[in-house]
Amino acid sequence: MIDNLPMYISLVFGLTTVATLLLFSWTVKKSASHKIAKTAPIVMLGLTIWLGIQAGLTLENVYNSDTDSFPPKIMLMGILPTVLTIILLFLTSKGRQFMDSLPIKNLTYLNTVRIPVEIVLFWLFLNKAVPELMTFEGRNWDIIAGITAPFIAYFGIRKNRVNRKLLLWWNIICLGLLINIVVNALFAAPSPIQKFAFDQPNIAILNFPFSWLPTFIVPIVFFGHLVSIRQILKQNIK
Repeated sequence: MIDNLPMYISLVFGLTTVATLLLFSWTVKKSASHKIAKTAPIVMLGLTIWLGIQAGLTLENVYNSDTDSFPPKIMLMGILPTVLTIILLFLTSKGRQFMDSLPIKNLTYLNTVRIPVEIVLFWLFLNKAVPELMTFEGRNWDIIAGITAPFIAYFGIRKNRVNRKLLLWWNIICLGLLINIVVNALFAAPSPIQKFAFDQPNIAILNFPFSWLPTFIVPIVFFGHLVSIRQILKQNIK
């Protein structure tokens, strides 16, 4: 836990995490495949267990201790498993069936969670828990994706007023915005690979509940963009 941090910051972030969980479960429930839709409670349970594991590791200060270890513990025990899971889904036929059945409209709406995330990051900066470069006043323009997402989902997909090429470029640009802040956040965190923000490092992601950002929210949003891009390229838009 971060000392002297106002409770409302953790509360808003916790609610944002829950919202991400519910939105993704809702997306699975709306799958074009009835069989996959029925797995929504199982997916939600699995993700809840994952959140519990990450909370336990953070509360036990596993990520916050020995920050000189390489690779950084949060990358090894928090980020790597999510990356491997996404790769596995792309490599297996069942994984690809799962991805292709997800409605792109719901995946697009899911990006709205990026708005409260950016607000929380700004509050964390004001409380010296993250550097300015991780906010919309620095190098982080990820809030653009969150603001535009509901318009793209409603007018672009539901009302079919955005063509396939524009939808593809929106996902690619928003994926780039996400990768940009992820790279900056990792290089600003206390670790052997830290490159900048030494005066005010990114300590938030090593503390509860903010470790859920790189280990849960970011992978979910990242996965959503990859699935959307895959579906658009296949013209499997729902």
